[in-house]
Amino acid sequence: MRADDVAVRTPAGLVRRRWLLPSALAAELDPDTEGSGRRPRRTARDWAVDFTCFLLAVVTGLLAADSLGDDPDLPHALAVADQLVGALACAAVWLRRRWPLGLAVAMIPVGFVSNTAGGAGLVALFTLAVHRPFRYVACVGGAGLALMPVFFWLRPEPDLAYPAAVLFTALLTLAVIGWGMFVRSKRQLMLSLRDRARRAETEAHLRAEQAQRLAREAIAREMHDVLAHRLTLLSVHAGALEFRPDAPREEIVRAAGVIRESAHEALQDLREIIGVLRAGEPDDGGRPQPTLAALDALVAESREAGMKVTLDQRVTDAGAVPASVGRTAYRIAQECLTNARKHAPGTEAAVTVCGGPGEGLTVMVRNPAPEGDVPHVPGSGQGLIGLAERASLAGGRLEHGPRADGGFEVRGWLPWPGAL
Repeated sequence: MRADDVAVRTPAGLVRRRWLLPSALAAELDPDTEGSGRRPRRTARDWAVDFTCFLLAVVTGLLAADSLGDDPDLPHALAVADQLVGALACAAVWLRRRWPLGLAVAMIPVGFVSNTAGGAGLVALFTLAVHRPFRYVACVGGAGLALMPVFFWLRPEPDLAYPAAVLFTALLTLAVIGWGMFVRSKRQLMLSLRDRARRAETEAHLRAEQAQRLAREAIAREMHDVLAHRLTLLSVHAGALEFRPDAPREEIVRAAGVIRESAHEALQDLREIIGVLRAGEPDDGGRPQPTLAALDALVAESREAGMKVTLDQRVTDAGAVPASVGRTAYRIAQECLTNARKHAPGTEAAVTVCGGPGEGLTVMVRNPAPEGDVPHVPGSGQGLIGLAERASLAGGRLEHGPRADGGFEVRGWLPWPGAL
C-alpha cells in the first residue's frame, strides 16, 4: 500500500481510498523530489509565468549592461564577458522548475562575477523560496547577502553610495524571498483545503455505503424472523393434516387455506431477502416485528413523549396489508417521526397512510419549519439513506426534500399486490 493510500474498514471489509496526504503535498510543491516520476508537462499558465520571469531577468540584465558603460575603470573585455555570462544566466531561467536548488546555488558565484546576471539570480532565489523549504532558502539567501558587501566593494555602483547600494540590494533580496515564501504558503493552504475536501467527500461516501449496508443487514434479520415464523406455521398445519387425515372437511379446508396463504407470504418475504447482505451477528430471536397495525401505537408513543403528531389512516383494514409492506411502512413513519423530533422540535408532524391492493401503499410524513435555530445533529441524512435502501429492496421508492414553506416532507410508495 502506498504512503498516500488509506485503508478504511467498512462492514464489507477494508476499502482503499486515495487521499492527498502531506507527502503528496510536498511532492506537488517540490516537483523534482525523489520518486516523483516523470514531470508533468507545462500548462499554458506555466509557460506564461516562465516567459514573464525570463523577460524580467532579461530587462534587469539590459539595465545592468547599460550601466557598465558608465564605469570608465572597467575594461572592455570584462564588460563583454559580464554580458555573455548574464545572457547565459537568463537562458538558464527556463530550468528553474526542474532544478530550483541547483540553479539558485549556481547563481551565487555567477552573480558575484557578473552584474548583468543579477535579475536571473533574483528569479532563481524566488523559485527556490516557492519550491523548497525555508532551510534551503536561508542557506542560499544568507550566502548571497554575506557576499553582497564584498561585491559592491570590488565593483562599486557609480550612481549610488556604497552603503545605499548594499542596503537597497539587501532589501530587494529579502523582498523577493518573502514574496516567494508567501506564494509557497498560499499554495500549501490551497492544497490543504483540497485535501480536506477530498477527505470529507470520501468519508461521506463511506458513511452512505455503511448506512445502506446496515439497512440491508437489518432487513435481513427481520426477514429471518418473519420467514422462520411463516415456515413454522406451515409445519404445524401440515403436521396436523398428516396426523389427522380423518379430520372434518371444514378443518382440512381451513388448514389448507392457511398453508396456501402462509406459503405465498413466505415466498414474498424470500424474494426480498435474496441479495440482501447479512451480518454474521446472532439474531435476537423471538422479537416481535411491527406491522402497519402498530402505527397507532407508534403515534401514541410519540404523543406520550411530548410530540405533536396527527395520523390520517385511510387504509380501512391494516391487517390486510402484507406483513413485509407493513413493516417497511412502519419503519418509514418511525424514522421520520424521529427525525422530526431531532430537527424540528416543537412542530406538529402529520402522518398520512393511504392505498389499497393493486395500487400500492403510500406513506407521507410532513412537518413545518422549526422556530429559531436548531443545532446541527451529527450523522444527519444517514437514516433517510437507509429508508431509501429499504424501500428500494421492497420494490418501492422514497422521495424526500424541503417544502416551499420551509418544512420537510418524506413520501414513500410501496407495492401492494392485488388479491389472488
